[in-house]
Amino acid sequence: MAEADQAFDVLVAGSGSAGLAAALRTSAAGLSTIIVERADLIGGTTAISGAAIWIPANHHAAAAGLSDDPERALGYIRAVAPDGWRETEDAHWRSFVDEAPNMLAFLEKETPLRFSLIKEADPYLEKAGAMRMGRMLSPRILRRNLVGGYARILQPPSLPHVFTFQEMLELDAFHHPVEAVFKRWPQLFWRWLTGARGMGTALVTGLLKGCLDHGCRIALETRAIGPIVDRGRVKGLVVEADGRKRNILARKGVVLATGGFEWDADWRERYFPGHCDFLGSPSRNDGDSHRIAVEAGAELVHMDQANITGGLPLNASRRPFGISSFFHQEPNAIVVNRHGRRFVNEYRFNLGEVIDERDPSTGQAAHLPAWLISDQAFLENSPIVRHFAVRNPGWIRSGKTIAALAEATALPAGELARTIERFNMSCASGVDEQFHREKAVSSQARTGPGRSRLSPIQKAPFIAIPFNRTIVSTKGGPRTDAGGRVLKPDGTLVEGLYCAGAAMANPFGTWAVGAGTTLGPNMTWGYICANSIISVND
Repeated sequence: MAEADQAFDVLVAGSGSAGLAAALRTSAAGLSTIIVERADLIGGTTAISGAAIWIPANHHAAAAGLSDDPERALGYIRAVAPDGWRETEDAHWRSFVDEAPNMLAFLEKETPLRFSLIKEADPYLEKAGAMRMGRMLSPRILRRNLVGGYARILQPPSLPHVFTFQEMLELDAFHHPVEAVFKRWPQLFWRWLTGARGMGTALVTGLLKGCLDHGCRIALETRAIGPIVDRGRVKGLVVEADGRKRNILARKGVVLATGGFEWDADWRERYFPGHCDFLGSPSRNDGDSHRIAVEAGAELVHMDQANITGGLPLNASRRPFGISSFFHQEPNAIVVNRHGRRFVNEYRFNLGEVIDERDPSTGQAAHLPAWLISDQAFLENSPIVRHFAVRNPGWIRSGKTIAALAEATALPAGELARTIERFNMSCASGVDEQFHREKAVSSQARTGPGRSRLSPIQKAPFIAIPFNRTIVSTKGGPRTDAGGRVLKPDGTLVEGLYCAGAAMANPFGTWAVGAGTTLGPNMTWGYICANSIISVND
């Protein structure tokens, strides 16, 4: 047994939503808890995010008179899941739907966080168990000074979180940023004066405040590098800080929650071969939890799964770091594969699934490199895209003709021209015969009620934007049971070790059941891990 430099009841590695939720639950139960964070900032990818969360059967929906329950939610998850997932993940889904509403109520009881329902439907309304509203929420505005000096070391977002997620949708700030600011300037001025913020900043502020109020210790610039194992049980972690290694023992359990492995170039190329435009997480998300779990005897699964979107380049000096964005959902934009052909409904909710499709014979990306194709009208209606284009010369390719655009992108000119002509004919008829995107309902809040989803590509110059993978976080990692306990390849427990969030073998992979399917489950799994630790040691 390693000699202890420090000892606590619970050790949590990582300060994102999963780690903070786990630490909050154990500390509120009276267990001494320490959070070790590799960076000198708190919040990880959560702090960068819009902080939408998908929580079925929650108390806010009940208060609004919306009927939901865990069984209905479980039925919906089963109905939308890809083939083969139910066989391995059904117990995890049931654990999630049972505990997610309890987690949300717990957060509002033990922290200053308050959540509001978002007026957005489940994206697969035709599936059994879907709801038109009630499962998607986001945090209200919170002042950063609630956490005292820690306010200065919250992970800063890529764009200021001066709006709530709901305000972003209602004001359509993506298309009309100046107008959105003008409409809310009194509130925004007050927020600027008081340091109040929304979205991911608010979520991390509230979670951190709860942890601090319950006595959590936080060790920054402290990297977890290996497990401490005694007679087959994980008893703590070896950490590194200030150039030296220390042993931190955990009497009751260790929770791994350091995020995904997307910044490990070797693993990324192994599990996501081919083109990747941007990474939407802090650069320290390179698989610390995964390596620790493997050393402790764990099995890694779902390693080819990730939260995949389109992306915008923050600036050339910080690449491949970028911003996840739904900028492609415009009526005069299409996405084509390397052959110059459309291959997907651009308004499809789980677009990342299709972008990342693999050739079964080679394992390589089936469609990449992919391009968003549009015209000058697209840029005129997308000020945010114009902003990033100015900051990143060469990111957008253009041509005065379709043939010139094909040359700039190395796409086959004839096929690209035929694809655009076919799309323009669909716009004239109002029916997208290939993918019927005129019927799309999943992005109503983002595109505005009544806005057409079909508009021709015809105003030169024509443009092409790389549209390959932007990985917000990978979703593969140590397999766990329904209580968040890490498993060995033979299905037995790695005693004392738990895993949550993007670090775990996530029961929701690249596919998602609704907006917020990443953060909602991540926090819930942190909460579930903590409950398992508490129940074992009652």
